[in-house]
Amino acid sequence: MPFEDGPLAIRVVSPPRNATLPRLDSTFIFGSVGSGAATLRINGAPVTVQPNGAFLGYLPMPTGDAPSYELVAEKGGASATLSVPIRHPAPPMALPDSGRLLIDAASVMPSGRVTARGDEPVRVSVRAPSNATVTLRTADGTSHALRHGTGTSFSTEVNARELAQPGTLVARRGRDSAVVRTAAVTVSDAGPRRWAELVAPADAAGSDTDKAVILRPVPNGTYKWFLLPGTVLEVTGQRGDALRVRLDSQLDAWVNEKDTRPLPDALTPRRVAANARVTATDGWSDLRIPMAERPAFQVSQSRDALVLTLYGVIANTDVVNLATTDATVRDVTWEQTASDRARFTVHLRGAPYGYLVFWDRGALVLRVRHAPRVTAARPLEGRVIVVDPGHPPDGSTGPTGLYEGDAVLMVAEQLKPLLEARGATVVMTRTARGPVGLADRPVMARRANADAFVSIHLNAFPDGVNPYRSNGSGTYFFHDQSEPLARAVERGLARQLGLRDLGINYDNLAVVRTTWMPAVLCEGAFVIIPEHEAALRNPAFQLRYATGILEGLEAFFLSLAER
Repeated sequence: MPFEDGPLAIRVVSPPRNATLPRLDSTFIFGSVGSGAATLRINGAPVTVQPNGAFLGYLPMPTGDAPSYELVAEKGGASATLSVPIRHPAPPMALPDSGRLLIDAASVMPSGRVTARGDEPVRVSVRAPSNATVTLRTADGTSHALRHGTGTSFSTEVNARELAQPGTLVARRGRDSAVVRTAAVTVSDAGPRRWAELVAPADAAGSDTDKAVILRPVPNGTYKWFLLPGTVLEVTGQRGDALRVRLDSQLDAWVNEKDTRPLPDALTPRRVAANARVTATDGWSDLRIPMAERPAFQVSQSRDALVLTLYGVIANTDVVNLATTDATVRDVTWEQTASDRARFTVHLRGAPYGYLVFWDRGALVLRVRHAPRVTAARPLEGRVIVVDPGHPPDGSTGPTGLYEGDAVLMVAEQLKPLLEARGATVVMTRTARGPVGLADRPVMARRANADAFVSIHLNAFPDGVNPYRSNGSGTYFFHDQSEPLARAVERGLARQLGLRDLGINYDNLAVVRTTWMPAVLCEGAFVIIPEHEAALRNPAFQLRYATGILEGLEAFFLSLAER
């Protein structure tokens, strides 16, 4: 780390002034003071200043009515100060155990737009003083006692049809009482069945091959299903802006209402899988399953198979025709796992390498990518590698102002000639500082028919995490086909960078969800750590980061070479 001795100038990168931070015991603050010869105290606690003037402190969270970080830097009799006010989220409404009985109306559930089946349990809850009792009175006069949970929470469950009209929550303590109303629940089976067509978001990138509508296991939860626009599903419930849709008789999922189009006159879709066929080309094999309408589906992988689960589908597949020249697909089997769920297993001659699912002229197509032919002497020869310098937009900034997007672009520029020298064709998702859309990056890789996709990033921590305990290098993947590449790249990074090996991580990240090729995301270092940030400014360290990725790519493709 170079020594810098400029004038005192305190700069705090994080947290910014008036940032809203969660109420935590401790969190980090970092920035620079302009001189490595300075000393620094924050809220009276000494904080180490690095030779280049950077600092990173992990300190108790400021409290009080006007919380702030008070910084004092000193050098040679001179001093500089800076005040960084912060905010905390408003605390929940106080509910004292004495005095006038209060009830937190903002906490009442159900609220807003809620749709459920008549016999479906709906949670009713509210915050009230812990020494109170709370009862729900439904419109027909039925009473339900709410159970006291932790703190000030009270809850119960009742069937949706009992809440078709607003209910009344009554809290009592001695002779005092307080009343609040619940929202009415729309009972879905009291009227006509509702249907919706999935539509691609307006900002979705790429062609229809790339577009997908995201479904989740809970409202606003993690991404789980990636379905084709045009798929028609029954709507069975609603929570605010999230619709619950039925995939089949045993499985529901949630989708953003804005990603659907209501179909008031739709008929129940009839999806019967007919006789299927596998055709092969030089680059892939297609399993075509004719049926009348697009189904909901999910693809999973094993060591030598792709498993296509079709929801709301009856399989009536008597014949699966296979190409005699297919060196990738061995055969296809199917089973009816439930009355309206079918499972097709594509047995492969090796590990899955990539796939696409799309709709084509009345058939669902699972396109299975063939693994590339690799020579052991030059494993990267002829490979197309997409190098993705992460960000902008967004991204983290280090204590002295090094922006993640700039640093990873320098690493990518070092990696490109290394790959080209070994015979690879390199496609860069960006070559300048301007932003590139997150969804556009994997689309570029698919259009380039890339053999691998590597996204280069630098890590940071969420508020409250001690940055000195778990920093290092880590690599991320999403699909099973990408795990061997992630493991090889992580070994290369750990060897070249010499930082703590944080291992590989399954993570639901946008750029590694691409299915057509192995895809990984590297977090080679933590830009908020002063020592890491200083190293990242050094071209020699950038080269080591690039070389670690190169080693991983080379090892991965070498593992595919014909022996």
